[in-house]
Amino acid sequence: MNNKKAKWLIYTVVVGLIPILSRLFSWLVTKDNIIPAFSASDFIAFGLVLHISIINEVEHLSDIDASWKTIQNGTSISFIAFYSVLYTFTLLAPLSEVTDSNVITGCSQVLSLVSLLISYSVFDRISKLYNNEEVAV
Repeated sequence: MNNKKAKWLIYTVVVGLIPILSRLFSWLVTKDNIIPAFSASDFIAFGLVLHISIINEVEHLSDIDASWKTIQNGTSISFIAFYSVLYTFTLLAPLSEVTDSNVITGCSQVLSLVSLLISYSVFDRISKLYNNEEVAV
């Protein structure tokens, strides 16, 4: 694994997983599991971290196709909007019988997995770009 991908894995993925792992650990160590094992808000935070890191990284690239950058930024902004809607549903779930917390959690889990795959593909391309530049130097 090259340096760019290793930094992405440690600084973005591992740090983004802290809320999920903390909740899971709390669930494991509490009696009667009074804390739920998973929460939609933790997965939403993870997805937001992934997409914000994509936007930040892509914006600082100068030698890459402008249309690819636009597509990646647009995709990340779209996902951030989806996460915002899901987060609003997490706020409304306790107040409304119309929303189902389990469905919201499931949607946020699936969406964060898709975000992880997108983020991996973006950072894989960026790391290959950096590797090619290092070889050419």
